[in-house]
Amino acid sequence: MEEVAVMEEPTFVKTIPEPVLPTMSQALPFMECPVALDGSLVGDVGFDPLGFAKTKEDLMNYREAEIKHARLAMLAAAGWPLSELFDAKIATTLGLNPIVDATDRAPSLLNGGLGQVSPIYWLICIAGAAAIEFIGIKNAKSNPGYTPGNLGFDPLGIMPKDEAGQERMQLAELKNGRLSMIAITAFAVQEFVSKTGVIDETPLFFKPIATTIHEYTNAGYVYH
Repeated sequence: MEEVAVMEEPTFVKTIPEPVLPTMSQALPFMECPVALDGSLVGDVGFDPLGFAKTKEDLMNYREAEIKHARLAMLAAAGWPLSELFDAKIATTLGLNPIVDATDRAPSLLNGGLGQVSPIYWLICIAGAAAIEFIGIKNAKSNPGYTPGNLGFDPLGIMPKDEAGQERMQLAELKNGRLSMIAITAFAVQEFVSKTGVIDETPLFFKPIATTIHEYTNAGYVYH
């Protein structure tokens, strides 16, 4: 009986090409992308012109700091004009002296007036910051998949369950936080230069439209 040779069909192994890392910075197209910024981190647009992040560990530490500053700036960007709007009214109701000055400017390093703030307030701020820092360090050490800024605080369940949704929320927080850091810096500089509170400098953003028109009319910007 003759043997029949059977030809085996060749098998093909599908190879997935490695992603091509960007060579030029997205934020600064005229500069090369920093080594540690490979685009894998949410919000990474290759912006590190001074080369602070030398390693992945450095990058994670700076992202943690950025998240904290971003969240604080978002609170400050809302709290600054709110304090100028309501501080005098609340203080008068409680029989206290307002902390904002005569031109409705909130206390700051540039405006002065920080000495009027109660030391108890500063102690509460320091204690709260220390507690949050402790929780962050504990989470980072106990959770191998820890992402910067993840304190496990989501009482309303806003964070999506899928990875794409989580990245979208992280990016939204970063963009709003970065904008708030710029805004709060602009508040401080604007009030230092103009000697006027931001709520009076640009009332359209902070006061009812009828109040704004009335103020513009009295200032001569709107004529009857």
